[in-house]
Amino acid sequence: MSPASVAMSLLLLMAANGAPWLAGRFCRGWANLPVDCSLTWPNGQRVLGSHKTWRGLLAAILASAAVAEILGLGLALGARFGALAMAGDAFSSAIKRRQATPPGTEVIGLDQMPEALLPLLLCARELQLGWPDILITTLLFMALDIGTAGLRQQR
Repeated sequence: MSPASVAMSLLLLMAANGAPWLAGRFCRGWANLPVDCSLTWPNGQRVLGSHKTWRGLLAAILASAAVAEILGLGLALGARFGALAMAGDAFSSAIKRRQATPPGTEVIGLDQMPEALLPLLLCARELQLGWPDILITTLLFMALDIGTAGLRQQR
């Protein structure tokens, strides 16, 4: 196990996860366009929902790239990590929309695991993560995300 790799990976996850929320708070109208282009499933539910915007995607990629650069991991790895985290987040949103779960509703596990596991697994070699590191980072991220959910819901 590598505590440094876990810490760096956790920082990348926090950047990717927090940046869309921050961008939404401070850039309200800018690029507030839905990633799913308002497409719907046959049941009438949106594919991803109104909370998945191009602004959030761009913010996640840029924040992850900046954090990775600061950590000496490089812009490209950070950008890829952020994009993968948002792909995992979009996957969980698509599942929730298929189940007619309202946008913004927290589903413990589903809201954290895909966005953590996808980038951690696909960037494991570059981040020097083994299975224990991936598991610990995912669990830490889940705890932080669940613990701060109430703060993100406040307006």
